[in-house]
Formats: sequence, C-alpha cells, structure tokens
Amino acid sequence: MMDNKPVLTLYNSLTRKKEAFTPMDAKKVTMYCCGPTVYSYAHIGNARAAVVADVLFRVLRYIYGENHVEYARNITDIDDKIIKASQELGVPMEELTEKYARIYNEDLAAIGCLTPTYQPKATDNIKEMVKLIEDLLDKEIAYISEGHVLFDVTKDKDYGKLSGRKLDDNRAGARVEVASYKK
Repeated sequence: MMDNKPVLTLYNSLTRKKEAFTPMDAKKVTMYCCGPTVYSYAHIGNARAAVVADVLFRVLRYIYGENHVEYARNITDIDDKIIKASQELGVPMEELTEKYARIYNEDLAAIGCLTPTYQPKATDNIKEMVKLIEDLLDKEIAYISEGHVLFDVTKDKDYGKLSGRKLDDNRAGARVEVASYKK
C-alpha cells in the first residue's frame, strides 16, 4: 500500500544536511521543547520558542494524525532566579511559579498556540534529577565546585559533534563572564 503522507524535511545538525523526518516509532511521534522558567512575565524570546514548537506540533499532527503526536514542554519551577524573586517579593515559590506558569499558558493561548500534551514541572522530577547528577559525578563526567555541579566537557569525546565547535577553539569569557569555580 502506498503512503501518501507529505514528507517533512528538517535540518539535521549532526549531518549538517536537510533530511526527511522519519519517526522512531511509526505509530507515535514524540517531541520535546524547553519551556519557560516561571518567575516573571514571559518575554518575546519565550513566545518565539513556543510559536516555533507550536508550528512543528501542528505540522506533525497534520502528517501523522492528531492522536499520534505527543508534545512535552517543561515548566522550570525551581531555579536561582525563582528563589531570588520569591524572596524579593515575599511570596512562596510555589505560589509565584503557579501564577507565572498560568499567565504563560494564558498568553500562549491568546496568540493561538496549542496546549502541549504534557507540561512536566521540574519540581515533580527532583528525585530523577538528583539520581542523574549522582550518576554523572560517579562517572566523573561532572564535578562540584563552590556548590555548583558542572559538566567536564573535556571528558566528552563527542564534544562539538552537533555544534561543530572544537574544544580547543573555546575562549573562556568570549560569550559570558568566566565563573571562578569552573575548570
């Protein structure tokens, strides 16, 4: 039987070529996109990322069917910026993040974005995050310095595979201020 579905062509950062998209599971397409850190109102960058993801979600639903595409967009509801805003405003973090997550979703609905299938909150996955960090530390892929857990990119043999950057070409401080606790 012939499949008359349109072909979705995407840029593959790994091969540096445009390629036809083929889902890993023929019966279900899944996509994940980073969501906001909810400590204040969304900005244009948050909206842009959500609109781009929404367009892809709609295209995938058109091609594969509405019931065959799952879209997850996280909500970061624990973070240094959230802690600082909570303290400055004298508002519990949960209250602050619930308010701004609700406003974020309302804003996206107002500009016509579909609701993702899943919107997991970071705080619902703390145990898994701690386990992952412990595993990275045990494998010496990450290290602790001044209370921060950092990746040791020198341990990654595939560093730069997606970006095309070479470790030796990185200049400390070229993009952001160098933190004294980093290797």
